Amino acid sequence: MKMILFIAFGGAAGAVMRYGASVGVYSLLGRGFPYGTMFVNVTGSLLMGVLSIVLLDRFNIGAEWRAAILVGLLGSFTTFSTFSIETLNLLEQGDMARAFANMFLSVVVCLAAAWIGVSIGRQL
Repeated sequence: MKMILFIAFGGAAGAVMRYGASVGVYSLLGRGFPYGTMFVNVTGSLLMGVLSIVLLDRFNIGAEWRAAILVGLLGSFTTFSTFSIETLNLLEQGDMARAFANMFLSVVVCLAAAWIGVSIGRQL
């Protein structure tokens, strides 16, 4: 039960962070492309890479805190389900170029961000 509460706490914080980050990015760049979702997914992938190494290999923090951060916070901060529905909407609107750009960039940039994060984590 304690683990579930830690994950729930992290999840609530991640959801609020996701909302704030997305709103901020959309207010800067507009809604013509899923910029907010892209930002959250790339940032979340980078943080997952760094923190998975730092929290698991560098610091001996409790399993509850690791779960709160990696599963709860970052799990609710990243938005793959939102990515999916936004891409589907672009496809249904016939905007193939933006839909495929979103798919390509989300996969390639997020994988690159995770790799960079792991590299950073290993150097700390």
